[in-house]
Amino acid sequence: MNATALEAATTPPPAATGEPAIDARIDRIYYGKFLAVRDSHVPVENGRITGFIGPSGCGKSTVLRSLNRMNDLIPVFRLEGKVTFRGQDIYAGNVDPVVVRRHIGMVFQQPNPFSMSVFENVAFGLRLNRYRGDLEGRVEYSLRRAALWDEVKDKLKASGLALSGGQQQRLCIARAIATEPTVLLMDEPCSALDPIATRQVEELMLDLKNEYSVAIVTHNMQQAQRVADTTAFFSVDISEGSRTGFLVEMGPTEQVFADPKEELTREYVRGEFS
Repeated sequence: MNATALEAATTPPPAATGEPAIDARIDRIYYGKFLAVRDSHVPVENGRITGFIGPSGCGKSTVLRSLNRMNDLIPVFRLEGKVTFRGQDIYAGNVDPVVVRRHIGMVFQQPNPFSMSVFENVAFGLRLNRYRGDLEGRVEYSLRRAALWDEVKDKLKASGLALSGGQQQRLCIARAIATEPTVLLMDEPCSALDPIATRQVEELMLDLKNEYSVAIVTHNMQQAQRVADTTAFFSVDISEGSRTGFLVEMGPTEQVFADPKEELTREYVRGEFS
């Protein structure tokens, strides 16, 4: 399969809500000889928010970054298994990771606006992908979808770095959705934000799931309960001085928190370890 085939994967009608937009069947993830993650089957469902929770070092961010090949930027990374997007294996040898990231966008833990104007921050990916439509209209649309337009419409030429932390994160979300991805990955997007900004981003996530499949890594279990439809709990196996993450349980968020099937999950949601 080539880049054109991956592009074509987005042309059929969107999958029904609840069907997987991404189906990640991860057998093992290595960094060099270090086994970072094992035995994790994590589907990301269309039209829903999937939350990844678990203690530090359990591999949840590693799994999230494997969903759009962001880990490829680490030379010693190796994945055994299969990650499919709309039925296409994104790790096939002839798939361009840049095309993958065009359809599966990402928002990082720390807001990372570029050192350029608010407008150019949002337009960056569009220009990179040689967008030939109404650039100004697309930037405005993206800022509106990120609930930021009213706050920045009079300072589009100002530096994105001049915005507040919460505004910067919403600017990064606008930049991510400007290229019209199908899936939006968010790696602890609220960890650097104050409670008001966190609430704004959470409300935005709930709105965005009407158009995108969303997967979020969070250390905040209350946040997972507020926004996630499905929750995946990861834990860590410590043996011979090594730490390997693995999926313990995945299911509807209410069930995972109120009636977990696994003892490890029960202990974690009760706060018995972190």
